[in-house]
Amino acid sequence: MAYSMQSQEYFPTDSGVKTTENTSYAFTNATIYVTHNKVVKKATLLIKDGKVVGIGKSVKIPNGTKTINLEGKIIYPSFIDIYSDFGISKPERQPRSRNRTTQYEPTREGYYWNDHIRPETNPISNFKFDDKKAKSLIDAGFGTVNTHLQDGIIKGNGLLIALNPNTSDAYRILNTKSAQYLSFNKSVKSTQAYPSSKMGAMALIRQVFNDADWYAKGNMKNKDLSLEAFNNNKDLLQIFETSTVLDALRADKVGDEFGVQYTIVGSGEEYERINDIKATNANFIIPINFSDVYDVSNPLLAQHISLRDMRTWNQAPSNLSVLSKNGVNFALTTHTLKSVNAFHKNLQKAIKYGFDKEQALAALTTIPASIIGNTTIGNLNTGSYANFIITSGDVFDAKTILYENWVQGTKNVVNDINIKDITGDYMLSVNNKNYDLSITGKGAKQTGTIKVGDKEITSKFSYSDDWISITLNEDNNFTRMLGKIVNPSNLMQGDAFDTEGNKTYWSASKKIQKSESSKKEKKKEEKAITVVPVSYPNIGFGNYVQPKTETILFKNVTVWTSEDEGVLENTDVLLKDGKIEKIGKNLNARGATEIDGSGKHLTAGIVDEHSHIAASAVNEGAQNSSAEVTMEDVIDPNDINIYRNISGGTTTAQILHGSANPIGGRSAIIKLKWGENADEMIYKNSPKFIKFALGENVKQSRSTNGTRFPQTRMGVEQVFTDYFTRAHEYDALKKSGKPYRIDAEMETLVEILHGERSISCHSYVQSEINMLMNVADKMGFKINTFTHILEGYKVADKMKDRGIGASTFSDWWAYKYEVNDAIPYNAAIMHNAGLTVAINSDDREMSRRLNQEAAKTVKYGGMTELEAWNMVTINPAKLLHIDERVGSIKVGKDADVVLWSHHPMSIYAKVEKTIIEGKVFFDRNEDIKKREAIKQEKSKLINMMLQEKMGGAKTQIPTKRRDRNFHCDTLEELQN
Repeated sequence: MAYSMQSQEYFPTDSGVKTTENTSYAFTNATIYVTHNKVVKKATLLIKDGKVVGIGKSVKIPNGTKTINLEGKIIYPSFIDIYSDFGISKPERQPRSRNRTTQYEPTREGYYWNDHIRPETNPISNFKFDDKKAKSLIDAGFGTVNTHLQDGIIKGNGLLIALNPNTSDAYRILNTKSAQYLSFNKSVKSTQAYPSSKMGAMALIRQVFNDADWYAKGNMKNKDLSLEAFNNNKDLLQIFETSTVLDALRADKVGDEFGVQYTIVGSGEEYERINDIKATNANFIIPINFSDVYDVSNPLLAQHISLRDMRTWNQAPSNLSVLSKNGVNFALTTHTLKSVNAFHKNLQKAIKYGFDKEQALAALTTIPASIIGNTTIGNLNTGSYANFIITSGDVFDAKTILYENWVQGTKNVVNDINIKDITGDYMLSVNNKNYDLSITGKGAKQTGTIKVGDKEITSKFSYSDDWISITLNEDNNFTRMLGKIVNPSNLMQGDAFDTEGNKTYWSASKKIQKSESSKKEKKKEEKAITVVPVSYPNIGFGNYVQPKTETILFKNVTVWTSEDEGVLENTDVLLKDGKIEKIGKNLNARGATEIDGSGKHLTAGIVDEHSHIAASAVNEGAQNSSAEVTMEDVIDPNDINIYRNISGGTTTAQILHGSANPIGGRSAIIKLKWGENADEMIYKNSPKFIKFALGENVKQSRSTNGTRFPQTRMGVEQVFTDYFTRAHEYDALKKSGKPYRIDAEMETLVEILHGERSISCHSYVQSEINMLMNVADKMGFKINTFTHILEGYKVADKMKDRGIGASTFSDWWAYKYEVNDAIPYNAAIMHNAGLTVAINSDDREMSRRLNQEAAKTVKYGGMTELEAWNMVTINPAKLLHIDERVGSIKVGKDADVVLWSHHPMSIYAKVEKTIIEGKVFFDRNEDIKKREAIKQEKSKLINMMLQEKMGGAKTQIPTKRRDRNFHCDTLEELQN
């Protein structure tokens, strides 16, 4: 065992005699990886006092140096894991209150107002070196870890630790403030309700940045230890943990807003949006935790597996290769692995899927060292720590034995370097009989099995201290053999004894290896890995090639203009450069794709004023106002409901916050560009909207543990009055020119006061509708739209006087108490009163048949077909202030159009094409092809899974995914 310091050199000793042990070692005749791409053969590595002091072919070895001949061996720098919780005890989750009340206030004094913001956390106070975990990491080749307390949204700083079990923390702690850590996950140490969503976490992080700046300028009267620590940590490496590829993009978005380039802990899904990942310009830390193959032997259970889950199993091992080939800089981590033992197995799988070995070594050595900013680890340059591993061969080869892992010049034995590798197939001869002996395993764990033909013979094999021991039991006749290897070709010989002590001899000679051609065939077979292609999004019905803007000419089609021209028969419409270029008869356009519209109908794309599809979260309900959050942060471009909506002719939707609180979050107005990313879906220069809500939901009538204010409809009024009173005061302070603390919530309300942000208000009951109109009059703001508005027919005149529009259901009523007075004539009555009226969905299913919902207004109230159709096209566009862009077929507007097989409000009408900005995002003929392709792909993947299972792979049982359906009046929606 090498010398290791147990105490600091300047400490006194009471032993009477103090000696210094020689710590110089020279490792000669080895192949040495100085870095991932600098290799020296037949070289010497010279170390002293835990550091590299010489490396190369002609290193002079000082007298007294212990020399170790490593001929035939390879030395690599030890690996680095820069995202770990090593040595940090996991915090216990706080139990919820027995009376089921929700915690809204913080539990700490002198710190930030939110318990989940903990930048002051320094894990040095509870760090304890974990010998057991250190051994598992050392055995896997790791020499250094970067660790922290994995708890909270802002989690504090980290420690850089050398995994040296034979010294003290005084030597192995390399850095006590290595990085600052963030995530979207709340602290388990607190049950404080806010934030209750991902968009709330993003808003909270933004507010911390603003408050920290305010604090740094000396403007706060109180001392805040959290903000102080956040400011002190701002120059550290900033590491942001994420769990999905979309979250990685969200984290980068927040960082960009404040000029911070986060190093992002990825999810393994990066291949699904590789161009967006590449565009972040971020360094990544990537886990390699691949899912087990699904057990699809039961066809009924196999039906529960989504195509995306099947693809994840198949595609995820290619993630590292995809990242590398796209120039993304990344380190590897054992994070998310249940056992470190799986690390090498998964990495070897990734290499089989195309990940370059040199890049793999870089991702474990030089890259993590560079990210963490430490030049003394991850390499074997002179002056670096003597952290290195000794192997029998290529470190990424499954057959390679890792012998030793030296950390800070201290040897850690993984496998005895003196034990020979005797694995292989042998012909065993004993008692004039031949057997097949197959030896597998590594080091002292090498073991053998014996067969005659296909029949396995009961036997026991062991290999220790160069002695081979075999006990053979054939039909209860025991033969005991003891022997040694007698030549370099692993010829084995020894004595054999039966149970009576009679002595004979045995030998085992290694079989001749297969020919080079068969080796090449085997290698070819190993490389024949099929990875199904990625689509956008990477689920069923995704696009392998993103739609391009086309020049399209519709001929002889019935055009529903949603303009004063009404319906035009046998008309041509030309789409060019993403716009409606011409409308008329006998149009021609060179190079245009012509579509015969005879007997068909062309309309503007349907606009849904109120939807909750395409969202990763819908409510931030932990406070009575969440004006600081925005749905734009949580747009989910992977939601299959986008595709289902465009198959029903919907091209634009306002994605609203839920109705959990009186003042909800800001909305997102999106085009349903299936396959494009979230940013590309959001309207450019989008009008600003926010969700307000009244009624049962905001006062938590149906919540089992809601204790948040307000609890009554009277309280709801006071919330609006209070917040807008504060908004006026905030606005006055801003206008005064005096310093002020940026408050995202107040900034949003001031936008409302200035008419820069419009309100869409969830509403039902006449009395509350009147209340909010009166509050708006008193506080000086306007309401743009009452949505739901099922008692709108009672207050239509008052809404008309204030210029308020209505977005309602066609025929929903009596599904809860506060809609008992709803009637299906509501839309017609409000329209006849002079209001701009739209029919909305608030439901993923209804949003793909809004054409039929519009038709219901013809029956209920006698609306004309044109008036009815306008309620799902130009009217909602007007309510959303986008009618200059969409909502009708007019020259100069966006080419967002839908081709129908029949009259668009007929129950027989089918969408044939949905076009957004001149791109065909839905085509019914292509849809049929996609359905068949999905069947074929599932069949292919199931066959691959069955082959894996038959080959002995570990399997997992299929489970059915829960399908979310967000709308304003489901308990599920209120709790997300």
